[in-house]
Amino acid sequence: MNNERRFRLYTLFLAVAAAATIWIVGSGEATPHREAVWAQTESGPAGTDRGTNLTRETLYKYTRLLNDISYRIQSNYMDTVDTKSMVYAGIRGMLDVLDPFSVLMEQKSFDQLMESTHGTYEGLGMQIDQREDTITIIAPIEGTPAQRIGLQAGDRIIKIESKSSVGMSTEDAAKLMRGPAGTKVVLTIIRAGLHEPLEYTVERAIIELKSVPYYGMADEQNKIGYVRLNKFSETTDQELRDALTDLKNKGARSLIFDLRYNGGGLLDQAVKTSGLFLEKDKLIVYTQGRDPESQHKYFSTEQALVPDLPLVVLVDEGTASASEIVSGAIQDWDRGLIVGNTTFGKGLVQQVFRLPETEDVALKLTTARYYIPSGRSIQKPSRSTKHPSATEETDDTDLVEKPRSESDVFYTNKGRKVYGGGGVVPDVLVERPLAKPLEVNLWRQGKFFNFAVYYSAIHANLPLGFAADDAVVDEFRQYLKDNKFDFKTETEIELDKMVGALKDDPQRQAIYQSTLDQMRTLVAREKELAFEESKDMLKREIKRALLNNVHGEHGYYEAFVLRDDEYVQKAKEILSSKDEYRRLLSADKKS
Repeated sequence: MNNERRFRLYTLFLAVAAAATIWIVGSGEATPHREAVWAQTESGPAGTDRGTNLTRETLYKYTRLLNDISYRIQSNYMDTVDTKSMVYAGIRGMLDVLDPFSVLMEQKSFDQLMESTHGTYEGLGMQIDQREDTITIIAPIEGTPAQRIGLQAGDRIIKIESKSSVGMSTEDAAKLMRGPAGTKVVLTIIRAGLHEPLEYTVERAIIELKSVPYYGMADEQNKIGYVRLNKFSETTDQELRDALTDLKNKGARSLIFDLRYNGGGLLDQAVKTSGLFLEKDKLIVYTQGRDPESQHKYFSTEQALVPDLPLVVLVDEGTASASEIVSGAIQDWDRGLIVGNTTFGKGLVQQVFRLPETEDVALKLTTARYYIPSGRSIQKPSRSTKHPSATEETDDTDLVEKPRSESDVFYTNKGRKVYGGGGVVPDVLVERPLAKPLEVNLWRQGKFFNFAVYYSAIHANLPLGFAADDAVVDEFRQYLKDNKFDFKTETEIELDKMVGALKDDPQRQAIYQSTLDQMRTLVAREKELAFEESKDMLKREIKRALLNNVHGEHGYYEAFVLRDDEYVQKAKEILSSKDEYRRLLSADKKS
């Protein structure tokens, strides 16, 4: 009885503490931990739950209900229940009714977030993945111990120290290879073209994850600079300043700023990045929480580093969050042109709350919406819930082609028409053909990467100016045959359905056998034709994979992105003509 009474008191204490915590966070008075880095929310008055009729007493009532159910399950369920698992399931259930970005983060996810934010970790410096049950090096990071000692893309790690890594997950392999800077780890690898394993003793170091992996001149004749930004971390502002300053010193007269597949990051870094291009005291973004008084405006605070260089910002469907703040602010102030595809559409701000130190979780909670200078939100309704089918808007088609309504129309500083409610819509659309079944399967199965490892092992000293010709494509196809690559065309999928329908009906199967044989012949011809139709894509992707494998990230940008990438080519075309650039920046003005 005493134990039961103590248990009731303990659970009641937890319930009251939980209620207090939820209330404080809900009223915006929680003091962010230093690691709550995604946004800062404004404090507001305590009292009723703002925006609803939910009172403090009502919240206590439902928290007591939750506590009572937990106690009854713990006391009366037919089997023993793990308390922690039950409570965590309840928390995830609460978060399930919120947006997709409000989540309970376990330690691994939290550590990954912090690593991405801080931009450093201690280890060897390489990207790895599990390929065919073996940990495979995808790419050594330039300037790291992994690259300096000679590890290569495609090397298969079979031992870490004396432990076999065959069948090991990437997470477990990463844990073994990481450790304090200055310590060493022994890797045993198998390399294509060599018969014996190689053993490397690699000294760990502090690895810097750069926000700017590459910058350089995209066009020497027209002095067009190029900067690639892949995330917004604590070092983004300084890295960009250094890159832009160097390009200016080299004579850049215009600029391509590549934000494709940049998933975002720190809000303050998005503001500072925008300020490198916009004049001082320009509104960049404002956030609005539930409390009308919680609006927070962010302005550029310094003189712009490049206030007047003609500017093209490259975006695509992977450009999200902080990247959309930057591209949206540049578009709204008519500072440059947005080129590419409609962006992801994440107009929400998250704050990370560290929970008690005894727990291995953190709460990432959406605390506000953000709005770019024209007053538009770029949040897609289908991304506002964990269950998109519950919303009316489920179509992610490009808003350039199909604006939803007049209420989504806004205007830039100079009167150009722009759209809200579904990502940042580009000023110039770069159309991309839909990937064919052959292409999808080659990417999904990693065949370009695997072929690059194989090809570079037997063709030494591949030049930076390498281009894949018909002979290389033929060698690629032979490699696919040798490795039993196959894929299904749409016709073959339909054929499989037909065969399945006839499987238990021998008489009908005999009737249609001739037709089935003809369709199989047609499928074989269709697959041959697929390679011919995709030949240009095959040449491009083979070149991309080989340059990345042999010459690393720098060579990949120099010899592929700046020369062959269709987005970069469109940007160079626009920036090479002052008249075209001015025309596009003055188009579609309101009357």
